[in-house]
Amino acid sequence: MQNLDYYAVILFAISTCVTPGPNNVMLMSSGVNFGISRTLRHVAGINIGFPLMLIAVGLGAGAVFHRYPSLHDILQVVGALYMLYLAYRIATAPTVDLDDQGGRPLGFTGAALFQWVNPKAWIMAVGAVLAYTTPVGSYSAQILLIALIFFLFGSPCSMVWVLFGRYLRRFLSEPNRLRLFNISMSVLLVVSLIPALKSLPVSSWLHG
Repeated sequence: MQNLDYYAVILFAISTCVTPGPNNVMLMSSGVNFGISRTLRHVAGINIGFPLMLIAVGLGAGAVFHRYPSLHDILQVVGALYMLYLAYRIATAPTVDLDDQGGRPLGFTGAALFQWVNPKAWIMAVGAVLAYTTPVGSYSAQILLIALIFFLFGSPCSMVWVLFGRYLRRFLSEPNRLRLFNISMSVLLVVSLIPALKSLPVSSWLHG
């Protein structure tokens, strides 16, 4: 696939996957509250779900949204509401013993489906398709290769945030510290949503 700039795609994948965003905020929070092993399904859901989403966007979903733009607007609104709900759940999480096996981390299916309502995932998927595919050569093969690169390099980036969260467990063993951390992660999740909120159709409705 000589028409694809491998190094550029790899750098794009690493830079977008390792920087703060809804996925990484939730992974760090899960690493703190549930530990590494119980967060692995969440990691797998992200790093399999996003490449599959990228393939779907590259091979057809984009055309559907172009024909029916209201579907994309609806998805944006649903995604924003769901993320606000997740922020609430994180902020109000009970401060229990971190070694307790109670509680339920986000699973594989939930993490994979979350990519479809994650504004940063949409920016990454559309950006990768528009920036790195070319009309020369096999377009489908380019999309599949980009998705593979995200899978290979995105997974280690996700684990960085889980490990960071796991490292913080010792510091957050005191309930008040854990409560403050969860509230901070909730605020950070909402802040990560601000760029997407500005583009929501609701804002145009309110001003229109």
